[in-house]
Amino acid sequence: MPAVLVHGVPDIFRVWEPLRKHLSRQDVVALALPGFNSPLPANFNATKEEYANWIIRQLEDVGEPVDLVGHDWGCMLTMRVASLRPDLIRSWAVGSGPVSATYEWHPLAKIWQTPGKGEEWFKVFDPSAVANFMAKAGLPMESAEEAVSHIDQAMGDCILRLYRSALEVGKQWQPDLRKVQAPGLVFWGKEDTTCPVEFANELASDTRARRVLKLNAGHWTIVERSTEVAQALEHHWASVDETAKQAKGEQQ
Repeated sequence: MPAVLVHGVPDIFRVWEPLRKHLSRQDVVALALPGFNSPLPANFNATKEEYANWIIRQLEDVGEPVDLVGHDWGCMLTMRVASLRPDLIRSWAVGSGPVSATYEWHPLAKIWQTPGKGEEWFKVFDPSAVANFMAKAGLPMESAEEAVSHIDQAMGDCILRLYRSALEVGKQWQPDLRKVQAPGLVFWGKEDTTCPVEFANELASDTRARRVLKLNAGHWTIVERSTEVAQALEHHWASVDETAKQAKGEQQ
């Protein structure tokens, strides 16, 4: 079974490259969410439900349960998929994406969620200012500049639709976290100002995660602490393998 990586917003699939360099396994697939440096399917309206359903379709095509990993919005979408289709998930690992009714969206998200203000923000979009914002949140400047270079009108439209569909995402999705069955790992930056680290504990409790890893990092742990996150993932997957072997032995 492959490991499937789901990026956040406004990232693209390339955000996983620093981490992938530290993984020993070769069966790793980084999804490119529609509209994020990737074509939009016909009649795709970029809501949170449509993104979750799109991921489900990608996993169905794999044909076997996967090790699903998500960061930021990828974290939230991973948990939604794991709660809706536990049959598709062998294990999961997520970070920096609260699925909580008590989470208050960060200031930029609130701009995107406001009709008129969000459109104006993208109309006067300043790549250097956004790169600086992302860098202050923990993403190395080189990676931040790479990320903003891909923000175009299509991505902007998707961001506005996604965030406006998610005004009450925590309230709507958190209750279903109890349906998550696969073993999980939660990783989070202690200095994350966008998604405070206390939400790591809440998510782990709601999903009965096996481990919570708190790192000396900001929001982009998968870049800032790519080595440590990769090591934690490989340890997590090895633990899942061992549990599966033990269960198989008991059945024989």
